[in-house]
Amino acid sequence: MAADRAGAPARAWQRMLSGRRLDLLDPSPLDVEISDIAHGLARVARWNGQTSGEHAFSVAQHSLLVESLFSHIQPEASADARLAALLHDAPEYVIGDMISPFKSVMGGSYKDCEFRLQHAIHLRFSLSPELGPGLRKKIKRADQIAAYFEATLLAGFSTAEATEFFGRPRGFNADRFDFTPRSVTWAQNAFLKRFAAIESQRRVVVPAHPSD
Repeated sequence: MAADRAGAPARAWQRMLSGRRLDLLDPSPLDVEISDIAHGLARVARWNGQTSGEHAFSVAQHSLLVESLFSHIQPEASADARLAALLHDAPEYVIGDMISPFKSVMGGSYKDCEFRLQHAIHLRFSLSPELGPGLRKKIKRADQIAAYFEATLLAGFSTAEATEFFGRPRGFNADRFDFTPRSVTWAQNAFLKRFAAIESQRRVVVPAHPSD
């Protein structure tokens, strides 16, 4: 391991505004705070910032969009599934939004770090550490639909280019969803508001059926 100074191991933790110190090599769920996630994602730009508009289109906005698309695809989805969709890119509050070509260059080391962080985030919010293949597939579909519309509406891709990389969505009208790049404050507050709404649904206890 590289040394920071005088032979000491390199620092592998990041200090968050909440005061938490999140270790990237061994992230603890106890050091994950939704306020830090919302703050970070609202300040991370999708598409390396290469989008039109006065503001960057943040990962926080993308996460809201994916959860909205997922809920459209799967209207009967549980609150847990909706939260998993909202948090699908949550590790990026620490490691940023790396474009796919750079992930290919980085190889497994990036994916390993991302996996460790996602695992800790899921545990922090009482989600299954690893999602089942069916749920992963549905969230991925929503993610690709979001990427297609972001690419064509904001990032300068032609329809043909976006279709080649993300597939062309069928049965979705972009006018139903919000693709307007918003301010950091708007994105952060909207993410926290949606998280709180889903959490309130998760806390609802379904009453048991009375005995016959």
